[in-house]
Amino acid sequence: MFAILDIETTGGSPKTEKITEIAIFFHDGEKVISEWSTLLNPEKNIPYFITGLTGITNEMVADAPKFYEVARELVERTENHTIVGHNVNFDYSFIKSEFKRLGFEYDRKTLCTVKLSRKILPGHKSYSLGKICKDLGITIMDRHRAAGDALATVKLFEMLQDNQNGDNGLDIISEPRGRYKNLNENLTVEAIESLPEACGTYYFFDDKQQLLYIGKSKDIRHRVLSHLGNTTSKRAMEMKQRIHSISYELTGSELIALLKESKEIKEQKPMYNRAQKRSSYYWGLYAGKDEFGYITFSLRKISEMPEDPVTSYNNKKEAREAITRMVEKNWLCQKLSGLYQTDGACFHHTIRQCNGACVQGESVSSYNKRAETLLDNLKLDRGNVLIIDQGREPEERSLVRIEKGMYMGYGYLSVNESYLGIEQMLDCINPALDNRDIRQILKNWLKKNKVEKMLYY
Repeated sequence: MFAILDIETTGGSPKTEKITEIAIFFHDGEKVISEWSTLLNPEKNIPYFITGLTGITNEMVADAPKFYEVARELVERTENHTIVGHNVNFDYSFIKSEFKRLGFEYDRKTLCTVKLSRKILPGHKSYSLGKICKDLGITIMDRHRAAGDALATVKLFEMLQDNQNGDNGLDIISEPRGRYKNLNENLTVEAIESLPEACGTYYFFDDKQQLLYIGKSKDIRHRVLSHLGNTTSKRAMEMKQRIHSISYELTGSELIALLKESKEIKEQKPMYNRAQKRSSYYWGLYAGKDEFGYITFSLRKISEMPEDPVTSYNNKKEAREAITRMVEKNWLCQKLSGLYQTDGACFHHTIRQCNGACVQGESVSSYNKRAETLLDNLKLDRGNVLIIDQGREPEERSLVRIEKGMYMGYGYLSVNESYLGIEQMLDCINPALDNRDIRQILKNWLKKNKVEKMLYY
């Protein structure tokens, strides 16, 4: 049974936006047997440009039911159904987020008509719903309204069924294993479907329960599927064939997933993680001083250096691009930053974008003041701080503790306990060992990502 649906929303992010309309056509694989649709009050303003796109106004949804009022009916109606949509991940992620706010884990199989169209009907310039339906002669009534787009998806779905070519391995809709049939014969559909589309760490085991691999992801199921479909190398194929079971642990916070992954790889040493750890954080930025006392920067392979870098990068190209931006922002010298090899003035000095430290034309104190500002911005916070971020469920927050620049561990706190003082919050932390890789993870995370709160104590 299939629930072919479409939704309209207040915006593009399921984390911050809400559903304004939902329409579902229930299909038995041959024909539509029933339908259900409703406007929804999103309990927030519908932006003007969204109204211009969908025609749904704040006045139209003012007296409509709120999501929680139709949630039970939606669960019951879609039970034992596969959710079908055009770019189904968009619709499904919004529905899951709405349920998550209610403290309920909504879990259904999904089928995407965009992906199916690309496989079964190759050669089209665009696979957007409007373009592919126009190519196929499918008329869309009420474009950008849920019922109109859902009905067009029904017609596309039925056309895809008619055009399936089993000889080419594209009989995806009716196959019991569906999109999983070529992934790994040792794993059941139920094992794959049970994996959450949530943040955490995951573990691959062989037939003797020997740990093969540890990974982390914001979407565990999606990442595991990418492993199981990986044919890019002999090593990837070998690991894929050896997997007999998969387990996982939710972390809520991606930062904690990174910290947990690093710690457990070091402790358990899975055989297929070794290459990954050698290739991680290849290049580091190192600071020094030249013969005149100017602060200098250089890029080096971390594996070749005994000391810790100021910060690190996954590859040399990323590192040079980042340093170039920092040099321009802080008006530093290309030569002293390792970006321009010369015995004289750097190129920026010739076009008056460098004050001349490369030829001792700027005082050491003046130049170093700007260089030290850059260093301070790159260093891990040297104070005592709790990094507070999302937890494994809405009523929980994650905590990562740093003390005097050293990582001390992580833990979780119930939102209902947020009134606790610092000492009680610190009691929630599970102690962990600090090391070079952990510090680099923290530096890079805090440099590139926002967290919910930084609590200094």
